[in-house]
Amino acid sequence: MKTLLGALALATAGLAFFVGQLVVQSAWTTPFSWADNNISDLGMVSCGDWGDPARYVCSPWHAGMNAVFVANGILIAIGALLAVPRRLARVLLLAAAVGCVLVGLAPADLDENRHVLGAALVFVLGNAGIIAVRKPLPVVLGAVGLVATGLHLSRHGLGLGVAGMERLAVFPLFAWFLIEGVRLVAARRIPSERADAA
Repeated sequence: MKTLLGALALATAGLAFFVGQLVVQSAWTTPFSWADNNISDLGMVSCGDWGDPARYVCSPWHAGMNAVFVANGILIAIGALLAVPRRLARVLLLAAAVGCVLVGLAPADLDENRHVLGAALVFVLGNAGIIAVRKPLPVVLGAVGLVATGLHLSRHGLGLGVAGMERLAVFPLFAWFLIEGVRLVAARRIPSERADAA
């Protein structure tokens, strides 16, 4: 039962991360670009030019995005504690969960230092955490995330844009949460269905 709850938490975290962004960016009245606008732009509470080069940010549903970030942190923590067997992976993912909460509680335009700290915990320790699971898929996804994190921090977009590289740094992590959560739920259901058939 604990594993199932953890699996549901991981899957929900992954799904909420992707759906939340799409919903919140749909409320923008100015164009939102995955190449130019950071994920954090969705959670900024004020409107105006931001960054270098400057980009216009105005996110009407910023409260919703920040709520998703905080909820993600809680869900990842539950998932790590209940559904991730390797201790090192659990510890690293718990640190990433704290980072998610920090990102949501400290929007970049209100407390940039705390926001960046939270994002670093997610990008670096989150990807390291799934590598520590020591299975082929999370190792590959985590490695892609870490390499993309380095490129993003050094402002190399490689045709994706710096914000696009940011997404390549973190999307694999949340994709794994969704995939692993669904896999674990399915694995729990199959034996139950076989028992019912017998």
